[in-house]
Amino acid sequence: MQENILNAFAEQTKNLYSPMQKFSALCVGNMEKMTEFQLNAIKTYADAGISQLKKASEIKDADTLRTFSSSQAEATTELNKKIMEDAKALSEMAVEFKGQVEAIMEEARGTATTAANAATSAPKAKTTKAA
Repeated sequence: MQENILNAFAEQTKNLYSPMQKFSALCVGNMEKMTEFQLNAIKTYADAGISQLKKASEIKDADTLRTFSSSQAEATTELNKKIMEDAKALSEMAVEFKGQVEAIMEEARGTATTAANAATSAPKAKTTKAA
């Protein structure tokens, strides 16, 4: 009898903490993914900035200034394109994370509902036997 109670308690505890464990693992995974994304973005933007600084340091006369100025428009266009791609990727990651969190919450809600139904039906079964 006591072993059954302990087993039931262990199972209920497992069911209670399982969604929290999944959510924690999801958060850690998402944090790793976001950190990697941000580091790559910083590297890309820093490389672009350093490249432009190197080109600016090579300006020696009006012709190289004209060449540099015309390359600025192209560099700005490329940077804007990269920013838009990064924003889209970031948005997609957020939507994916939201969907995964909702799935965990729905699973937890289903587990809680099942446990509540089982808990409320158990006393009814005992009272029926006692009568």
